[in-house]
Amino acid sequence: MNLKMAIACLAIVGATHANAESHAAEEGAMAEVVTTGDAAKGEKVFRKCVSCHVVVNEAGETLAGKKAKTGPNLYGIAGGKFGEVEDFKFGDAALAAAGTVMDEEAFVAYVADPTGWLREVTGDSGARSKMSFKLKKEDDAKDVFAYLASLK
Repeated sequence: MNLKMAIACLAIVGATHANAESHAAEEGAMAEVVTTGDAAKGEKVFRKCVSCHVVVNEAGETLAGKKAKTGPNLYGIAGGKFGEVEDFKFGDAALAAAGTVMDEEAFVAYVADPTGWLREVTGDSGARSKMSFKLKKEDDAKDVFAYLASLK
């Protein structure tokens, strides 16, 4: 196979893959969320988060937390997109980072240093997060991510 033919084949495969991903997203299919934490431990650590956050599903059922409204509803954040919670007023820096997929790595980095993460993602050295709480222990953050993923 010559080089031009190989490039054309790769382009077709890439376009087919992108179309399949787009179709899955349109259908509302969520990719499997990869977690390395312990959801049971994460449920306990999440108690530190409930003064600001709640987890409420589409049916309106509260899965975790109380009626906190300081921070956004975290339902679907594991594997979902940052800054796209309906009816929540995000700050400018968070809006600049909106759409970033919150896989485990991104989630752990964000909760360890929300302002630092926003500055890195947006490239804005003046960006500031409204979230002042930091979850410094990486294992705790991974556990919380696993817990949130288990609530989907």
